[in-house]
Amino acid sequence: MIDISHAGTFTLGHRSVNRMGYGAMRLAGPGVMGPPKDRQAALAVLREAVASGVNHIDTSDFYGPHVTNQIIREALHPYPRDLTIVTKIGALRGADGSWNPAFSAEQLTQAVHDNLRNLGLDVLDVVNLRAMFDVHGPAEGSIEAPLQTLAELQRQGLVRHIGLSNVTSKQVAEARRIARIVCVQNQYNLAHRSDDALIDELAAARTAYVPFFPLGGFSPLQSDELASVAIQLSATPMQVALAWLLQRSPNILLIPGTSSVEHLRENLAAAHLRLPAEALQTLDRIGATSH
Repeated sequence: MIDISHAGTFTLGHRSVNRMGYGAMRLAGPGVMGPPKDRQAALAVLREAVASGVNHIDTSDFYGPHVTNQIIREALHPYPRDLTIVTKIGALRGADGSWNPAFSAEQLTQAVHDNLRNLGLDVLDVVNLRAMFDVHGPAEGSIEAPLQTLAELQRQGLVRHIGLSNVTSKQVAEARRIARIVCVQNQYNLAHRSDDALIDELAAARTAYVPFFPLGGFSPLQSDELASVAIQLSATPMQVALAWLLQRSPNILLIPGTSSVEHLRENLAAAHLRLPAEALQTLDRIGATSH
């Protein structure tokens, strides 16, 4: 079993979690719709993750929809006491697989109750409000009204902590005037570094930052450069990308997803990979070409 404690811990809500977590999105079928091809494999991945020390799982009831939460419940309920499950609300899936905004008070309330039911919980540890002004990335727009709804659900005792997803720095500032924000989840990786300043700002405030798509948006040249570093370190490109994120800032929590136990073990092994200065310089140049 892989020991992921080498990557350290960081505070998420009321708990300290291992910085190497797991994202459940890939447990659903193709296009994050419908059931997985192999349900037993999906259950095995979750159980292996928790047995390896993963105590931060990222999910949403709009994965599937409902599929990943139901698999998490089947695999892990009753949950370990130290497990933090983070979910997202603010979107609905269309029959065509589209991702559509679901920002009304009724939709957000229904989403919290759906997550509670499908996960088998009385209270959700952390709920991220996903801004959907642009499906493809953060875009400006006020999140005050939906966040007020989520804050009311928190006051009712259905939600312990509130986070944000797919947001701008301005929206984070707006949200902090309404509720305590414990994490921000945006796309960020070696080749997609528009959140550099936000990460540093959140680190200073001891707020977790959770990047998704650790290999998303790479050009062929950037991918070649990453692969070259990986070969020199006897690692996979994914392991190097994850290790770079771990060394980027102590408030970064990782949630790489996979539906394979073998790939899960590869991802978790990145907790042991320490990038030397020369490799970091090469990788930082990859990031510089994306600005």
